[in-house]
Amino acid sequence: MKTPAQADVINKIRENTMALTGIQIFKLLPKTNCGDCKYPTCLAFAMALAAGKAELDACPHVSQDAREQLSDASAPPIRQLTIGTGDYEVRVGGETVLFRHEKTFFNKPGIAIMIEDTMDDGEIERRFSTLSLYQYERIGMTLRPEMVALKNNGTREGFIRLVQKACTYPYGIILMSHVPSVMKEALDICREKRPLIYAADKENYEEFGRLAKEYNCPLTVCGNGIEETAGITEKLMNMGIKDMVIDTSSRTLKDAFHEQVIIRRSALLNKYKPLGFPTITFPSEMSDDIMRQTLIASVMVAKYAGIIVLGDFQGESIFPLLLQRLNIYTDPQRPMTTQEGIYPINNPDESSPVLVTCNFSLTYFIVSGEIENSRVPSWLCVMDTEGLSVMTAWAAGKFVGDLVGAFIKKCGIADRISHRKVIIPGYAATILGDMEEELPGWEIMIGPREAAHIPAYLKMWRV
Repeated sequence: MKTPAQADVINKIRENTMALTGIQIFKLLPKTNCGDCKYPTCLAFAMALAAGKAELDACPHVSQDAREQLSDASAPPIRQLTIGTGDYEVRVGGETVLFRHEKTFFNKPGIAIMIEDTMDDGEIERRFSTLSLYQYERIGMTLRPEMVALKNNGTREGFIRLVQKACTYPYGIILMSHVPSVMKEALDICREKRPLIYAADKENYEEFGRLAKEYNCPLTVCGNGIEETAGITEKLMNMGIKDMVIDTSSRTLKDAFHEQVIIRRSALLNKYKPLGFPTITFPSEMSDDIMRQTLIASVMVAKYAGIIVLGDFQGESIFPLLLQRLNIYTDPQRPMTTQEGIYPINNPDESSPVLVTCNFSLTYFIVSGEIENSRVPSWLCVMDTEGLSVMTAWAAGKFVGDLVGAFIKKCGIADRISHRKVIIPGYAATILGDMEEELPGWEIMIGPREAAHIPAYLKMWRV
């Protein structure tokens, strides 16, 4: 249920909405109904564009003049921006739907640990090290927190030393100081790392806006509630600032949750540009208890924070959070896949066994893990089945004898081995006959049905 204040904000948003309608967009499209955009007609594409469910680049035939006129309409309703560089670059925003099953969520929220300049050297060092300590490999990806939030609670000198230390690490940086002169000095040190500036408020937004333009860094806007925050972002937009992150200063779970939802709905459904930016939340300032902070953060991952700042974390608190983030920000409409090709495991040679499987990531990592555990040098040929598992791919006609046989011939494994034997999954034993027809002179061997039995099977291998 909305409070009167929240209702007033929503009404004001609706009054100020100036988004193009689908018909207005349609008039600027080529009207060829060619289907190259994956929509059946130009009108359907225009309606999807107006709803924020499509991007203008999907149409290869739109004129440059129309492209310029439609630039605002074709941009994601929530601006996408990057913080940091290299492997720890964090991309936030760019979202187009309220619920991921409508399409997908694109950019997972960045997770930061708070480090204050009033902490002793040992604690500062521990917190910097924490980010590299808690990293987890899962189905070919590295799950980890990416950012440090450096807070100026003490002296200028202490904060500058903290910034200098942060520059020796690869992490993304959030610079937290309300003093423009201190912020400028910090930006001189770490501008190449593209830090997030925190924060412009109603008193200092002009000075911080100039810093954001000068150093080409994203800027956090911090207001007291949604209405004040939107007012500041509007003023900064008029100054030419485009890359912003917003903080409405809510420091209770209830208020933060409500405002995250209002901001997302305002940006997506009402196309209200002053709220069309990713958000930052501070569970670190909502509780002193690590597990409670983690619980709050889990809510913010789902609804709809762009950056989440934690006071501290431990393995048992950060891993479930990273796993939740992975699950929510994995496209539900596209299976996770491994690249097609030949994977040598345990340093195989020309006499080593050859196994074939599908490119569904989970299947690949289970099978490759069991082969590695066997310590038998082997070749694993991974076939593109569009991310389907062995049984599903077989049922869909994508892992059948003639196709698997053709893959074995074209992948080049024959040039790496002296024998002509290939092991197929036990669950796909029915493809044996077709593979023998496709691969004359090869011996097709039926492997175990379960991956757990692969080590025992391989240890009996003979050329």
